[in-house]
Amino acid sequence: MKHDPVDVLIIGAGASGAAVAWGLAETRMHILCLDQGGWMKPSEYPSTGRDWEAKFYGDWSTSPNIRGRPEDYPVNDDNSPIKVVNFNGVGGSTVMYTAHWPRLHPSDFKVKTLDGVADDWPIDYDALTPFFEENDRIMGVSGLSGDPLSPLTHPPMPPQPLGLSGPLIGKAMNKLGWHWWPSDTTVATMDYEGRARCINLGHCTPACAQGAKASTDITYWPQAIRAGVELKTHCRVREILTNEHGMASGVVYYDKDGVEQFQPAEVVIIACNGVGTPRLLLNSVSGRFPNGLANSSGLVGKNLMFHPYAQIYGFVKEPTDSNRAPPTCLWSKEFYDTDLSRGFVRGYGIQFGRGAGPVFEAVASEQKGILPWGADHHRVFRRLNGHRLAVSAICEDLPEEHNRVTLDPVLKDSHGIPAPRIDYTISENSRKMMEHGLARGREILEAAGATDICINNPIPWGGWHLLGTARMGTDPARSVVNEWGRSHDVKNLFIVDGSVFVTSGGVNPTSTIQAIALYVADQMKQRLANLFD
Repeated sequence: MKHDPVDVLIIGAGASGAAVAWGLAETRMHILCLDQGGWMKPSEYPSTGRDWEAKFYGDWSTSPNIRGRPEDYPVNDDNSPIKVVNFNGVGGSTVMYTAHWPRLHPSDFKVKTLDGVADDWPIDYDALTPFFEENDRIMGVSGLSGDPLSPLTHPPMPPQPLGLSGPLIGKAMNKLGWHWWPSDTTVATMDYEGRARCINLGHCTPACAQGAKASTDITYWPQAIRAGVELKTHCRVREILTNEHGMASGVVYYDKDGVEQFQPAEVVIIACNGVGTPRLLLNSVSGRFPNGLANSSGLVGKNLMFHPYAQIYGFVKEPTDSNRAPPTCLWSKEFYDTDLSRGFVRGYGIQFGRGAGPVFEAVASEQKGILPWGADHHRVFRRLNGHRLAVSAICEDLPEEHNRVTLDPVLKDSHGIPAPRIDYTISENSRKMMEHGLARGREILEAAGATDICINNPIPWGGWHLLGTARMGTDPARSVVNEWGRSHDVKNLFIVDGSVFVTSGGVNPTSTIQAIALYVADQMKQRLANLFD
């Protein structure tokens, strides 16, 4: 079935899709967004019930392979030590994320110039600054302005309380003379724009039934829809079609009944994350584009960056926050920028974990062999439960072409579309960085008086950040999109998600992803008269 053409078609309703939809809404163009998931129901979120932690291991796992909802697609990540985690639905992975909210640093955009590795971005931090600020206002950020080692931010809400764990971490860092700061988060600390403040209903992952955590289904999308943007759910896009002029003409998708549909469009914007976007482009083959759409560079799917997480944790005598309060509300940028005396280039951010819930503690500690079965079980569990502190080094992944997303020759989703296959190895530079992070983490935990120290290196289910697989650049031979998100090959095709990242930095990317989406929308509005030149 063929529909009337729309001016702008957006694929994906997550962090970037919502932001670009809102950013373009004022043009009054006919904007349609398709998402393969549906609207979320906070009344059904795990934290409304006492078994919320148990659900994290099944229906509400962060892994699509474990979760297996009809909206999900499988991912073959057997050939990767880090497994992909994502979420499909209105709001995308912002429904599941921990709401930790750093920005890329100005230095992250100039890695080649500063350190002689990877490539510089075709844009700099200053180009994104107004969009960072606007995004912070719409998402609703809590934090403390003035961090001396982070970009200057102006959060509209005060920071998360330090709670029980914060002072233990802060005192340990002070003892070592290392930087730490209350991190920006998108968890409301006061009533904000119709969202109620956090009441510590439970861990922010999988989802916030309170609505205190900013996911785009409750921030951007209500505003975008009021401004006239149309959003259709349970529509899984199979491929993007092109016309005789080599322009995108629309998409083929399956509706909620599994019926194949064609939606024509003047402009197509992809917002499907760093795995879903290359999957869609590689599946959109034609005579003109035999190796996948927008892939004359051969780089679609290549340069996948995950951020390997090196985690070390231990247990203190004092009570910690457990699963009460947002889990990552403190950060350190002590080791963020290059210091070649450490034996590697670039650096990492540190995230501090305030604790873990009892079910997670029981499962994880039994797996690590520190929680015995038998007569001593309950005594040891009481000593561990509610006493955990964690240090995670989020390590900058440098782009390497052999880390890639391709189409799996066998595995398919429920509509018969080839699933993505991940081939990824941790580089020698990243391994040295991870070892450095673990050593510093051990020093921090020992300064806090922790014992029973355990390591996850890397965090296996840590593929939260899916970056780099359709990179931005001015040279069509070395990039997939230009400096404002437009495909070099297909002039009416844009990409706004994390796949356009040139380098990954050492911080969570969502704030930067959304700033880029707003920036691309702004560039499109400025260039509307000559969009297809």
